[in-house]
Amino acid sequence: MAETKTRLNKADVFTKAYEFTIADEIKEAGLYPYFKPLQATDGTVVQIEGKEVIMAGSNNYLGLTNDPRVIEAAQNVIRTYGTGCTGSRYLNGTLDLHLQLEEELAEFMQKEACVLFSTGYQTNEGSIQTIAGRNDVIFSDKENHACIVVGTQLSLAKTVRYQHDDIDQLRMLLERESPDAGKIIVSDGVFSMSGAIARIPELVALAKEFNARLYLDDAHAIGVIGDGGRGSASVFGLLDDVDLVSGTFSKSFASLGGFLVGGKEVINFIRHQSPAHIFSASMPPANVATVLKSLEILKAETWRLDRLKEIADYMRKELSGMGFNLLKSQTPIIPVVVGEMIQCFQFWRDLFEKGVYVNAVVPPAVPKGQSLVRTSYMATHTDEHLDRILDAFRKVGLKHGIIDSTSHSTIEH
Repeated sequence: MAETKTRLNKADVFTKAYEFTIADEIKEAGLYPYFKPLQATDGTVVQIEGKEVIMAGSNNYLGLTNDPRVIEAAQNVIRTYGTGCTGSRYLNGTLDLHLQLEEELAEFMQKEACVLFSTGYQTNEGSIQTIAGRNDVIFSDKENHACIVVGTQLSLAKTVRYQHDDIDQLRMLLERESPDAGKIIVSDGVFSMSGAIARIPELVALAKEFNARLYLDDAHAIGVIGDGGRGSASVFGLLDDVDLVSGTFSKSFASLGGFLVGGKEVINFIRHQSPAHIFSASMPPANVATVLKSLEILKAETWRLDRLKEIADYMRKELSGMGFNLLKSQTPIIPVVVGEMIQCFQFWRDLFEKGVYVNAVVPPAVPKGQSLVRTSYMATHTDEHLDRILDAFRKVGLKHGIIDSTSHSTIEH
């Protein structure tokens, strides 16, 4: 292999891979924070490298991944349906469970119809490229999730990206396009890095004014915020004014997969035209049963949403009071800005050593000099968990000079 590498030149497609050394360098420094294997987990506490740490970096918002009722539901259906569907929904891979879940989600989200996808990523990538065609224009927030970006790239539509949360620029871009062009505004409902909610009332108003459709990715909102957990638009009482809403099962619904809800004609079109739906194997039975049980629990145990909000408000107040820069978090996603990449990795490592697991986020996912650790919380975190997380942040923040003893940030907000 070494001889093969020496013969490579810049024209070789593998050259970029051989020149990618940054990950190995960070590993050698003992600072690599990614692909850490969990050896055991009860949801809020996990075991990594033989060490028990509080999980403060999971999207398990309702704390259902280890709920005995959810586990039992998954186990029971395996006995009836087996472990997989061995085909796409379009052909042999549709179960009565899939149809039941689509009906229940459409009813829960107060929309006419629903279509399931095998992952949340495929939901947006597959739906956007299908619904927006050659004569259409997509208006996409620059901080939208990668699956939205890929969906716009695969679409034959013209894509215009507006500065994050910049409603004035979005208006200007809408004004520039022909009134005869089909238009769709696409935005995260909750932005996954900042934890901020999109300016949905303004997006709804612009969509109406310019005869555009509105598509919200509520992966981090459904089962997290809003009326009964119905997501970002329901926070403002505007769910009826949003044309399409996507969601994922890998977060509050303790499973894997995704869905899109909207008008029945549009959903039916996507069901029959989306390559991501037609050419992917369908969700396995256990995954579907997990979501059905999680949805049942979400509707019955509203205390989980209340507890989640209580925790998020408490952690924002305490972390902000210490002097940390939390960007514009409004949800259980609470980022803590650290600064440069290496310092972020050191910050992450020191938190881990103190028994707290978070996610290190560095460029290009965030701007240079704005590397952060992303924290996220579960309804099942205890007060003791929260106080231990706060104690670790206080000590590590002081150690790295991110905050000072007078509760001020040393980083420009």
